[in-house]
Amino acid sequence: MKFVSLWPLARRLSLLALAAMATAASAAELDPATAEGHVAINRKIHCSMEDASPQVFQWFGKAYSRVPGEPDRHLFNLDGMNIRQCTAVEDPQRGTGYHLVSRELMLYLDPETNEVLRSFANPWSGEENEVIHVANDPVNFRAPSFGRTEEGEDIPFELLDMNGTWLMPLEVPLFYTNPLGGDYQEYVGNTYHAAEIFDFNGNTAELLDADLPVAYPVVSWVRLAPWLPWMRMGSRPGMMYFNAMGRKLEEFGQLSEVMQAEIAENYPAYVEPPPLDDDRRNDTSWTYMKKIIDGAEQ
Repeated sequence: MKFVSLWPLARRLSLLALAAMATAASAAELDPATAEGHVAINRKIHCSMEDASPQVFQWFGKAYSRVPGEPDRHLFNLDGMNIRQCTAVEDPQRGTGYHLVSRELMLYLDPETNEVLRSFANPWSGEENEVIHVANDPVNFRAPSFGRTEEGEDIPFELLDMNGTWLMPLEVPLFYTNPLGGDYQEYVGNTYHAAEIFDFNGNTAELLDADLPVAYPVVSWVRLAPWLPWMRMGSRPGMMYFNAMGRKLEEFGQLSEVMQAEIAENYPAYVEPPPLDDDRRNDTSWTYMKKIIDGAEQ
C-alpha cells in the first residue's frame, strides 16, 4: 500500500484557518474613519460602548503655587476620581451619538503625610483656611457627541498610533465669567481664565477591538488656574498649577483606601454616576464654592 503524507494538506488547512481567523479579526475591528467608529472609539475611551455601564477614573498628583519673585511651593497632593456612564442618542442628520454624565471628586492631601486636609495654614494671608475639596456634581457633556457633522458628513477619529500605543492629546482653554464675581467683570477683570490639558493613551489593539466594549486608558492631567476660591487670596498676584496621572479602573473597589473612606463618610452619592437623564447644570470649583458661601450666609 502506498503511503501518502497528509502533512502538506494539514498545513494548508491550518494556514487557511489562520487566514480566516485574521479576516474575522479584521472584520471585528472598529474603523476610525467612519462615524460609527468615531463614536464607538470615543465611548470606549471615555465610558463604554454599552449604555448604563458605570466606569471609574482615578488620578494622583501634586498642586503648586507660582508667585512672582518667590520659589514655587508644593501646596497639596491630589487624589481624584470621576464616576460616569453613557447612553446612546439619535439625531436625524447626525445619526447615533452618545451622552455622558458624571460626578467628580478630588481631595487635597497633606504634601508630607498624604492625609486628607481639613484646614490649610495659608502662608500668604496668615489665615487658617477651611479646605473645600472638589465635589462637582454633575460634570456632564453639555451636548451629545456625534460622529457626523450637522450636514451629515463623517468625522474621522484621529488615531495617533505609536508602536501599538494610541495617543490622544486634548487641550481645554477656559475663559468665562467668574460665578463669584460681580456685575462689572469686564471693567475690573476677575474673569475665570484657566486651562485644562489631558493626554490619554492605551493599547491600540484593545481600542479597536469591536468585541471589547471598554478600553482602559492611562490619562495625564495638567491644570493652570487662579488661586482656589477657599484660599481667600483676593487680588494677591500668583496662580496655581496641577500635574497628575491616572487611569480608568476595572472596578470601583480599585479606588484608593483614602478615597473610598472619604466617599463612604462624606460623599455617598459618588458610589454611582448621575442618572442618564440628568439635566442639571454642571458644577465647577467656583459654583460649588458659591453654594457653600451662599448657604453659610443664609
